[in-house]
Amino acid sequence: MVLRNSTTQRDVTCVVSVTTELGKVAGTDSVSVDLAPGGLSLVTVSSSSPVNPAAIAAAIDEAGYELVLETP
Repeated sequence: MVLRNSTTQRDVTCVVSVTTELGKVAGTDSVSVDLAPGGLSLVTVSSSSPVNPAAIAAAIDEAGYELVLETP
């Protein structure tokens, strides 16, 4: 998935925020964030069972970012 980093948070803060919130989603085993400050960042969620897409979107929103379903 891709998220938009439109805040002024520091790089480490973004990665920690997104990783922490997504790690709370049921079924999530690991989270990887390939950060692009001020742009679109790639987030990979690994799971051993299905993960609710709405819960993923809510977690990203809670971290303060916007989920982008289609890349421009």
